[in-house]
Amino acid sequence: MTGSLLFCIALAYFVVAYFVYGGFLARVFKIDPNRPTPAHTNYDGVDYVPTPAIVLYGHHFASIAGPGPIVGPIMAAYFGFLPALLWILIGCVFIGAFHDFAALVMSVRNKGRSISFIMERLMGFAGRQLFLIFCVACLVLVVGIFSLLISGMFVQLPSVATASLLFIAMAPVFAFCTTKLKIRLLPASCVFVPLVFFTVYLGVLFPIDLVGSFGLTAAEANFAWLAVLAIYIFAASVVPVQWLLQPRDYLNSYLLYGMLALGIASILAYNPDIKMAAFNGWEAITADGNMTAMIPALFIFVACGACSGFHSLVASGTTSKQVNNEKDMQKIGYGGMIMEGILGVMALVAVMAMDPATFMELGKNQPMAFATGIASFATALGIDETYAKLFISLAISAFMMTSLDTATRLGRFLWQEIFMPRSIDRDGNEVAYDASKAPAWRKAITNTYVAAVIVVGGSLVMAMTGSAASIWPIFGASNQLMAALTFLGITLYLMMKQSKWYLAFVPMIFMMVMSLWGVVQVVQQQWGQNYVLVVSGCFLLAMAILMILLGISIMAHHVRAHAQGTPVTVEI
Repeated sequence: MTGSLLFCIALAYFVVAYFVYGGFLARVFKIDPNRPTPAHTNYDGVDYVPTPAIVLYGHHFASIAGPGPIVGPIMAAYFGFLPALLWILIGCVFIGAFHDFAALVMSVRNKGRSISFIMERLMGFAGRQLFLIFCVACLVLVVGIFSLLISGMFVQLPSVATASLLFIAMAPVFAFCTTKLKIRLLPASCVFVPLVFFTVYLGVLFPIDLVGSFGLTAAEANFAWLAVLAIYIFAASVVPVQWLLQPRDYLNSYLLYGMLALGIASILAYNPDIKMAAFNGWEAITADGNMTAMIPALFIFVACGACSGFHSLVASGTTSKQVNNEKDMQKIGYGGMIMEGILGVMALVAVMAMDPATFMELGKNQPMAFATGIASFATALGIDETYAKLFISLAISAFMMTSLDTATRLGRFLWQEIFMPRSIDRDGNEVAYDASKAPAWRKAITNTYVAAVIVVGGSLVMAMTGSAASIWPIFGASNQLMAALTFLGITLYLMMKQSKWYLAFVPMIFMMVMSLWGVVQVVQQQWGQNYVLVVSGCFLLAMAILMILLGISIMAHHVRAHAQGTPVTVEI
């Protein structure tokens, strides 16, 4: 079997899965095109705005499509390509896409509120607080690992640094043209989208090489770029979304689609042979240099391509406020994750064609390995390998930056929510909160700029404690644990709706076991080497276990009530 045939089979599988299982879940959650969405009922022209499905899909996919579907599968390929491929195919359809779709539905049904608000309604104030603290800790890891990956790419490919900075500068100009000058979206896009691709050429002409031009060492250059990224994400997390995040997401979506189109066309044209072994054993020396057991590492390494807890924060944080019609939720929530699965398989094919020795070396820098593999395939289309590699690297950098600034903003929101009082009383009624009457300490700790500094500062400290390869396992484990806790909420939601709650219960148990196991494995590996990661792992374990115990007690209460013929139902 060649790489192109395998990719075509996977593509057909995902298309069928979208219509069959995605359609089944739409019926389970009783999607109603006639039910008004929060974008209409809570319209404010800023956050709550009805958005065409194709535009919102681009925003949502650009936000969730960080380096995960590329980095994870390539890290897991050290065990052979088959385990990673199976987990992507099964996990994406039955766990990851289900998770994203359900989180979006629950948020839309709760006035576009965040997943933490839903947790408070399902599990009480204590459940909300535990979930919020856990999520903030996870987002600090997300920002830290993404910053490391981007800074490393900027050092290795200075032309990508130039193109990325030009791309960032272009976003507010695009926003100014469409908002202040009132230029319609189509003509503005016809000008700015080609300019986005032109930045690739400018990057080649004017690379920002901190090592070659300024005499810095690679480590010093990496630190310098980390500082630049910290300044950028601080700004991105506090400026209005319409001036940076929204235009960046919109323009970035064209880069993503372009990269996907190039990848698919290149794989089909080149028809690469598979040189990688299907299975290398139950243990392997992975990119971080550690001998690692495949279980649970496989389910930790491959996060975004199969299942990612971060997606629930995006779905309930921004996407749910823009859904125009409930029928769009399958396309955006379930379909967005399906596209990530396709990207994950593409990443596998990119490295499956490499000689084992080449992969063992390139696999330590997963974005570079992906760019190198697809760029070599692109030669079959008559495209220069250097420009193809640069374009792919820019696309990877662009959607890593999108996930980076989205994660920072979400981290700021969640940090502020931790210090908010109850939003639901014991009778299930919403409690109004008057920020003007808040005590001075609460105003200080929840100040926008203070919250942003805390999230960015914590992430920068985390990024400086080790390499991307060493931090990725704890990030992956915490991310998967967040997905498991979200599935706990989905299970309770379906229980209260007296629907098929077991559909969420089974993935919850699986993700809970694997992610807890994964955190323990990271703590054991890092013991005596990196105490920041050890402490982080232990903290995440404690928060998760407390939340699991609370969830068990609530589920037991619902089971007993159902057995007694008095099931608890809540309008959510």
